[in-house]
Amino acid sequence: MIMTNSTTTWNYEELNYIETKLLQRISENPGIRYRELLRLSNISNGVLTYHLALLEKSCRIKVDRNENKKMTRYYPNNISIEETNVIGCIRQDATRQIISFILENDLCTFDEIVDHARKAPSTISWHLKRLKEAGIISTQHGHHHLYYVTDREMVTEVLYKYKQSFIDKVVDNYTKIMEEL
Repeated sequence: MIMTNSTTTWNYEELNYIETKLLQRISENPGIRYRELLRLSNISNGVLTYHLALLEKSCRIKVDRNENKKMTRYYPNNISIEETNVIGCIRQDATRQIISFILENDLCTFDEIVDHARKAPSTISWHLKRLKEAGIISTQHGHHHLYYVTDREMVTEVLYKYKQSFIDKVVDNYTKIMEEL
């Protein structure tokens, strides 16, 4: 059976192929953003929006839209809300470094995190604020604020479970840059 609109003709088998490929990309890259999915899928903006809406409506994917609607992330349906929360944060290298450092050292001061990450204090402050708002880290008050991971076991598991997908992405980006030179 064929579905037609004024500009495009799609075969239902082709639609299923597109959705299958999108599900595969989302499973390989949990927490993927729309723009990245658009680039990886190599389909038009409207077609991607249409199929993502179908996948969401059929409950085959989870869609996380932040409160200001500027960033949307897509997840396979088998990932828990707690995991999506962590994955959304650790997809950024700087945030992943901060979390890993805090996990390794149990309690860390702001200055220790800045020294380790080798980023500007304002950048670290921004990342720490996001992590605290997400409930991934917390602070212990005393002479200094000491940062710690609230659910060490779950965060460690997520880092380990999805480590390969983050490494693959870095390698793929490096390979692409080298090919362009």
